[in-house]
Amino acid sequence: MKFVIIPLGLLLLLLIHIELRAQNDLLSFLTDESASDPGYVTSTFKSTRVINSHSVETLSEGSLDFRISHRFGKINSGAYNFFGLDQATIRLGLEYGLSDRVSIGVGRSSYEKTYDGFMKLKILRQRKSDQRSFPISLTWFSNISITSLRNSDHVIEQNSNHRYAYAHQIIIARKFNNAISLQVAPIVIHRNLSESINQSNDIFAIEGGGRAKLSKRVSINLDYIYRLSGYDYAPYDNSLSIGVDIETGGHVFQLHVTNSQGMIEEKFVDRTDGRWGKGDLFYGFNISRQFQLKKKW
Repeated sequence: MKFVIIPLGLLLLLLIHIELRAQNDLLSFLTDESASDPGYVTSTFKSTRVINSHSVETLSEGSLDFRISHRFGKINSGAYNFFGLDQATIRLGLEYGLSDRVSIGVGRSSYEKTYDGFMKLKILRQRKSDQRSFPISLTWFSNISITSLRNSDHVIEQNSNHRYAYAHQIIIARKFNNAISLQVAPIVIHRNLSESINQSNDIFAIEGGGRAKLSKRVSINLDYIYRLSGYDYAPYDNSLSIGVDIETGGHVFQLHVTNSQGMIEEKFVDRTDGRWGKGDLFYGFNISRQFQLKKKW
């Protein structure tokens, strides 16, 4: 099966000669329909990520998000490895809002030296207007990733198609009140080469995410992936992440504990090898810094 993903050239945007203007409130960088229609619900989540998974949010037009995602080693690796702090994987990413409904992004992870690119499209928006109410927001997400880690298998080394993986996801979310937001997101992962003849190339899963707001700038988030099929070959587990979001001006800090070391869909949906019951957990954080490249009129 082949998936067609729009190629991404986000790095070219850095050549635009526009002053980067940091804002006082990060939420202004997320899609803000209230400016044109106060009936729309805004800020279902504080960031474009719940923890690992993408949230229903897209960036506003002209917003650039520089994102650092970091995972230390396993907490139960012992004092010799300083309980995981001696080890680390990192992903650097850039995301850009082409419009208030369309965002694109690229990234590079040290985990298996993986490059990725994605697109998000906001299809439906929750409304709170009595006359034209609508109960949910809906966003489409697609990505492509390629692993560049050298492989001892000469077949894989000679055929780059084996290194590609794809993800498609529909994200459905609802903001119930100022404190509680939930989302559910069916997702399919396709890998051109599976790890075993017993493992399907296509993996189906459902993500469930939630946000409980504690104060204006702090929330608790939960992110869980339930795999539906394709795991007769099963050294892996479902991904579960728990964290805290802290928003300070133009930054969002996401501090969390997770059993997933990978930070893109093909890795944390399909390749989570940590287990909460055994203490195979990774402490990590995401840092989001956003800039406005295009003046809002």
